[in-house]
Amino acid sequence: MTDARDDATARMRTPLLALITAEALERDYQMVAQRRVEQGGAPQGSARIPGRVGVVAVVAIFGVLLTVAAVQTNANADIESASRASLIDRIEARREAVQDLNRTLSDLRESNADAETRLLELGNQVNDVEGDAADLGAVTGFTPVVGEGIRIELDNAAYADPDTEHIRDSDLALLVNALWSAGAEAIAINGQRISPRTAIRNSGTAIEVNSMGIAPPYVVQAIGNNDTLAARLLETTSGAGFAVLAADYGWSQLMDNVDEMRLSAAPIRLRQLRSASQETDTRPPPEGDR
Repeated sequence: MTDARDDATARMRTPLLALITAEALERDYQMVAQRRVEQGGAPQGSARIPGRVGVVAVVAIFGVLLTVAAVQTNANADIESASRASLIDRIEARREAVQDLNRTLSDLRESNADAETRLLELGNQVNDVEGDAADLGAVTGFTPVVGEGIRIELDNAAYADPDTEHIRDSDLALLVNALWSAGAEAIAINGQRISPRTAIRNSGTAIEVNSMGIAPPYVVQAIGNNDTLAARLLETTSGAGFAVLAADYGWSQLMDNVDEMRLSAAPIRLRQLRSASQETDTRPPPEGDR
């Protein structure tokens, strides 16, 4: 009775795979022994011992293999756990790097928006300055202009004395002053634009404008209001004086209103200062000018 309990306890403690293998081999040996007995041979009990030894060896090897597999599985689990932790750390680091890049991108976008705003403001300032420069150039004669105005053609009398009765530089200067007083905005004589630095002078019997010789007939072009420029010309003191000279010396005058005329700019060399240089006054203004 005790042996039966011991056998049952041993079977319960024996691994299932080892128990199945042992019982299978045991049944094989029993069948072989029974056949030998039936055939008249004696059961070879001594031959069963090596067979059992082989079974034990197989079971032992199988156990070793299971142990090695379990150890390897635990090792792989540790490695997998370490790799997972490392991967999580890398993901967190990359996530922080992406967040930093996003913040940098946001700052750059704000800087770019500010730069675009400043660029627009600077562009507006440049446009204003260019407009002022164009207006100043038109007034001073260093920018080409187009507009309505009057055209005056002058010539000497047919038999006038070249030394005393021909149109001289002072006569043209008198007419130019009269046109300015009458409201002219731009003036040219024989294509030479009048500027603040223009000189009208005689060189012998010839007249020079902007150091360029001109010959009669003298064509004076003045851009201004067609409705008032011609009338106001005769009302000015200079205009009246020029009319008296023209009548005395017999100069021919032909005045026409022109709907559109183009005047070129004064020579660029007149804009260059040869002896003077620009200087910025950094001194504070006087007390009375503040």
